[in-house]
Amino acid sequence: MEAQALEHERRLEQSCGAEALKHAIAAAELYMQAAAKAKAPADRSRLSRKCAELIGLGERLKANARNAAAASRLPVPESTRILTTAEKTIILRASRLHGNIFPPWDSDPDPKSFTDLGVDGDAYIDPSEFSLSPEQEVIFDGWKRPSELVPRGDDRLEESQDPDHFMIARNEIDLAQDLATDCSVVASLCAAARHFSSTKGSLLSTLIYPFDHEALRPKVSKNGKYIFRMNFNGSWRHVVIDDRLPATTTDRTLYVVDKRNPSLLWPALIEKAYLKIRGGYDFPGSNSGTDLHVLTGWIPEQIFLQSDDIELDQTWTRIKKAYDEWHAILTLGTGNIQPEEEKALGLVREHDYAVLDLKREGESRLLLIKNPWCDSMVWTGVGSSATLKVHTVGETPDNTSNKFWMAFEDVLQHFDSLYVNWNPALFAHRQDHHFVWEVPEPIEELVFTKNPQYSILSPSGSPAWVLLNRHWQDGELDILRERKAQKDHQATTSTLAHVSKQLGFMSLSIFATSPPGTRVPLPESQRCLVQGPYVDSPNTLLRYNPTPNVPQTLVIAQGELPLPKYSFSLSFFSSEPLTISPAPPALPHTQTITGSWTRRTAGGSAVHPTYSLNPQYSLTIPRPTALSLLLSTPHRDLPVHISILFNSGNKRQISVTGRDILASSSEYQRGCTYLSLPQIDCGTYTIVLSTFEPGQLSDFSLTISSFLQSIKIEPVPSDAAGKLRTDLPLATFTGGNKKLRAPLSIARLVRLHAVARSSPSSKATLRLSLELGIGPHKSVLAVSGDGEFADASLGLRTDEIDVDPGAVSRSGGGKGLWVVLEQMGGEGGGGGGGVQVEVLSDGIISLGAWQSCDDE
Repeated sequence: MEAQALEHERRLEQSCGAEALKHAIAAAELYMQAAAKAKAPADRSRLSRKCAELIGLGERLKANARNAAAASRLPVPESTRILTTAEKTIILRASRLHGNIFPPWDSDPDPKSFTDLGVDGDAYIDPSEFSLSPEQEVIFDGWKRPSELVPRGDDRLEESQDPDHFMIARNEIDLAQDLATDCSVVASLCAAARHFSSTKGSLLSTLIYPFDHEALRPKVSKNGKYIFRMNFNGSWRHVVIDDRLPATTTDRTLYVVDKRNPSLLWPALIEKAYLKIRGGYDFPGSNSGTDLHVLTGWIPEQIFLQSDDIELDQTWTRIKKAYDEWHAILTLGTGNIQPEEEKALGLVREHDYAVLDLKREGESRLLLIKNPWCDSMVWTGVGSSATLKVHTVGETPDNTSNKFWMAFEDVLQHFDSLYVNWNPALFAHRQDHHFVWEVPEPIEELVFTKNPQYSILSPSGSPAWVLLNRHWQDGELDILRERKAQKDHQATTSTLAHVSKQLGFMSLSIFATSPPGTRVPLPESQRCLVQGPYVDSPNTLLRYNPTPNVPQTLVIAQGELPLPKYSFSLSFFSSEPLTISPAPPALPHTQTITGSWTRRTAGGSAVHPTYSLNPQYSLTIPRPTALSLLLSTPHRDLPVHISILFNSGNKRQISVTGRDILASSSEYQRGCTYLSLPQIDCGTYTIVLSTFEPGQLSDFSLTISSFLQSIKIEPVPSDAAGKLRTDLPLATFTGGNKKLRAPLSIARLVRLHAVARSSPSSKATLRLSLELGIGPHKSVLAVSGDGEFADASLGLRTDEIDVDPGAVSRSGGGKGLWVVLEQMGGEGGGGGGGVQVEVLSDGIISLGAWQSCDDE
């Protein structure tokens, strides 16, 4: 039975509407039967939980269908994916915000919630605190019920004594913002007004409770309690408030008002509920796309109007069609307009506006735009690119309601962003995933090793939309308030836009990978099909057309997110069911090591004589495998490089020629680089990590991936590690000399080798050796480069040898131990800079002066 239930769950994820409900009910019944027959208590408990989950999902699907039928609109797709325990924990933890708890929505509230009075017969009082700004505190006059807010002697008083009057708009809705800093909220309410009051299906019916479904308007709660169903932090949630609003000692208001329906209550209640989840009436700012997503659940898209990639005609056609079909809500946002431009244009900087209508008038494409401020300027038309004067097209500007017509070309010129909230009912399928992301350390910010990635498989090429939502948390509000306070003290240099950017940026991208659907190590390593913009909003949307039946990889990226840990939700919308899972790595076994280029180890590229000082690692491959290496740093402009060299006996690589290199990454990429080999044979190799110039200091992280778990990687110690360094005087070839030698004396058995370097400009080709004796009976104990002459600017190194003082005295004609430097061609002195030679040993040695030995 459990296997049958699992099959119904699988079909449930690929179904929608009535079909999904059928599979949910079937799976729940099978789990119920399996639980009844289970013998182990743990199995009974597990199966009962699964049954309860599916019953709850079934109830939500039925409610969704009822609401859609009642409102005569398309059903909104419900995610039918059963969440893991970890995901359920994420959703529950995200319920706590600003000292309040907003539980996930499980069912509509009991009607008694709005009629029951307290034990003393008192109306409901929400104990939550609503913070006010210092400016608001000055005029704050307490929290008052709606009837108390109607001024005495007002001719509306008698009418307002009818409770229903507070929910009835007798005139066209005309909302306005006054002293609250929530233009995005009021602009959202203005733009969505036609969907709130429409007979085509009021969105208020699933937003505010209690609600009169026959009259299609909210009902007055008898006990002053209202419950809102709002979409944030990965779930629809309960938001409970009372009907008290912040009164003032002046004729200004701290809540949204309707200028044509002064007693209309529900807009101010929606505003209050929203501000409760955002921290209070000292709202530091948002954008209307985000606000509408919370209020309606409609999919937010931010279109950057100043982008070079925007296609004017295509954008107009897309939004006009959706708006006419009631599938889109539109709002606009300005950027940091200069004060002198504000006055000339009649536009407010960093301000959100509502779009109330779209139309064509002759050759002009026009938007009816509303400034939500209570008393404010409207666009003057200065600099208009319209073919007709926009103030005489259709209607003149309405300064009393702050409405004006603007040509679409002028919108693109004067506004920064167009926010479009799309009806999710445009799609048949939805799938939600939730995850926690610990923001990578700076050393891994430029690569994708720690980024969430998902494999997406679509059976068709029909469009798929992916919405990323970052869950709000208290730490973000603290940052916004701190930055806003700084802005208030530095008004000339800081803006609200600057404040919002302190919360960091997010982006979504789709990649074609090899193998398909596997993880992407860094942006340049795989082919990017769709690159989403980095946005400073808690939501970002990616639209793309999948390749049928080929898994593709979704990558979540971030920049400058200030907190160490976040929780997120991903919602996938599609016409066909998608198969989604965390993207697996292309190579399953991974090791990560960290290190640094320091003053001693930043040797630069192979053209520098100090190349051998760079960090080196011995890599042992027990059998052939694919291999990848990913090098990352915290510095975006630091050029870095990886080389894999054929090993030379577990010793440090001193110089590099073409024949030494097995493979290398692209030439010195900034910040990070990647090297991938489809196969590497068994053996031991040397990895060299370098910066372009010597002395470029940084930490780094190196990630090695393969099919093998038994790969061994170890740091190669520097030549000087644990050794005594003894320098010879600078060697110069003068008077045509081609060969120099210097005596080396030891008192006991030592292990040693010699190293030589010339200046980078040297043209000399040299050979370095350690010799026992002189003349015809000498013997060569160690020599650089297998006896071949080589460019000393890249460094020369002899093998390590063990030398016994007794053997020195007995061999080579008893003529001692010598360091010998020979030149073939080049200018005297090794290019004018001389040659630096040093001997590294595990015991005390002494060295004499150079002497010519050309006559030997």
